[in-house]
Amino acid sequence: MKFRFSHNNLNVLDLKKSLKFYKDALGLKEVRRKNAADGSFTLVFLADGVTPHTLELTWLRARMGKYDLGDNEVHLAFTVADFAAAHELHKKMGCVCFENEAMGIYFIEDPDGYWLEILPEKRE
Repeated sequence: MKFRFSHNNLNVLDLKKSLKFYKDALGLKEVRRKNAADGSFTLVFLADGVTPHTLELTWLRARMGKYDLGDNEVHLAFTVADFAAAHELHKKMGCVCFENEAMGIYFIEDPDGYWLEILPEKRE
């Protein structure tokens, strides 16, 4: 029996705001959408256009308050060829929330408070 990754899920409070963030900050594009027949939820799958892995954003109509992320010790990681340009973009967007210069990485925060690690494609 062999398992392979399919997708990761993040629940979001404002789907429109989150879709804009993931497009602007990481270039992710919507590849699939599922709306509940009763309108109670929407699932939107985002892809990078390179890997088969997707990110599922789940919006729940009844949800009114921010999600409790606990210690927020879980994150998703993204590599980028032009690390300096990505860092500059994220600084301009105001979403850089932690930098570790010694490790050559930084983290950005999405509209719901999830952390996303950014690291260079080629590490020495």
